[in-house]
Amino acid sequence: MAKDNKKLVEAITSMKEDFAQWYTDIVKKAELIDYSSVKGCMIIKPAGYALWENIQKELDCRFKEAGVENVYLPMFIPESLLQKEKDHVEGFAPEVAWVTHGGMNPLQERLCVRPTSETLFCDFYKNVIQSYRDLPKVYNQWCSVVRWEKETRPFLRSREFLWQEGHTAHATAEEAQERTLKMLGVYADFCEEVLAVPVIRGQKTEKEKFAGAEATYTIEALMHDGKALQSGTSHNFGDGFAKAFGIQYTDRENKLQYAHQTSWGLSTRIIGAIIMVHGDDSGLVLPPRIAPIQAVVIPIRQDAEGVLDKAKELCEKLGSICRVRLDDSDKSPGWKFSEQEMRGIPVRIELGPKDMEAGKCVLVRRDTREKTEVSFAELSEALPKLLETIQNDMFERAKLHRDAHIYDAHNYEELKDIALNKPGFIRGMWCENMECENQIKEELAVTSRCMPFHDQEQISDVCVCCGRPAKKLVYWGKAY
Repeated sequence: MAKDNKKLVEAITSMKEDFAQWYTDIVKKAELIDYSSVKGCMIIKPAGYALWENIQKELDCRFKEAGVENVYLPMFIPESLLQKEKDHVEGFAPEVAWVTHGGMNPLQERLCVRPTSETLFCDFYKNVIQSYRDLPKVYNQWCSVVRWEKETRPFLRSREFLWQEGHTAHATAEEAQERTLKMLGVYADFCEEVLAVPVIRGQKTEKEKFAGAEATYTIEALMHDGKALQSGTSHNFGDGFAKAFGIQYTDRENKLQYAHQTSWGLSTRIIGAIIMVHGDDSGLVLPPRIAPIQAVVIPIRQDAEGVLDKAKELCEKLGSICRVRLDDSDKSPGWKFSEQEMRGIPVRIELGPKDMEAGKCVLVRRDTREKTEVSFAELSEALPKLLETIQNDMFERAKLHRDAHIYDAHNYEELKDIALNKPGFIRGMWCENMECENQIKEELAVTSRCMPFHDQEQISDVCVCCGRPAKKLVYWGKAY
């Protein structure tokens, strides 16, 4: 048993030895993805797609509670349409994939394979919005997008990836701003309540905002290696896109006005966040609320009389309480244990002949490996409580780790020392000059992550880079 267990775990590189290789080992060995024959594109295997399905299901429910309706628009964008918003097209031009032929025949106009769908929604909205009575439009689509990235990593950056993109239109600037922040809150609550990933909410700087937006808001999460991951964004477009595309409506006074728009999105890169926030050297550690399988029943000596039958009975009993699976394969128990750990299943339920005699089973937590003996009679009540405890404990551990890796820098020397020696978020004041932001990025490989909503403590009067009077507190960090 021990030999089997060791053999599987040895396939994972230690995160302390090589975090990047550890991550690659996890996504491969846990069978989340496989590489495809199309360079830079990944095959999402059943275990990985089951995670995305749960993310989609949970988010979609929250969207609908927020008044969002789902639609679907084409994946192709005519070049002339893409060119209508100058800043937007310049922001995406290096990553655009183009279709130039239909069968053997050259197209009269190139078609862009959507990197994002702002222009398509704008073209749609200009035809369906005529009056204030047609507003608001609060739409979302679940789809894939293509961005021709030079360097790719599973889930974190691939040339095609899955996501949702919300696109809304409103009568006033105030309504658009309210929706922008509302959807950011939906993302933040989802990450913290379901994924057990603590996030920093804030606004992007002018340099880092979405191309064509008036303002971009973000949730930033800290990975185990101290790097940041932008985990969801929400953009206020103002009326810039509306003016470029002619999205106008008559108001209550019968005057012609431009609509105000927003856009917001979260993608499969959030699966990378789950891996890098919670995983360990034995594999995935999945929060119960998002785990495709929340508990696995593993019979010990399943050839012994009554053991397998009892295991099946427990599975049937627990099926209405949680997502449970029976591992009745002919692998050794040790192999099954390590496989459960590799796949991050939150709870393992062990059942052997001696347990049967005692009328109990053993619950083993994936996150702490703590074992608890529970009687069969109490199992239906004990398991849901244990899953909830694991969910809460995982969030608290991730939050403690994040908070322990937030450092304050009061001048450039401190910023440099922290950037080189202490992975994590760096709080530092900023003068709002883009030259300072560029210098920090070029010299220290550190970018502005956000200007936080709930943390604007004046830790210094001067900019962390140039020493001039400071205006904003910024979270800085190295990022994926």
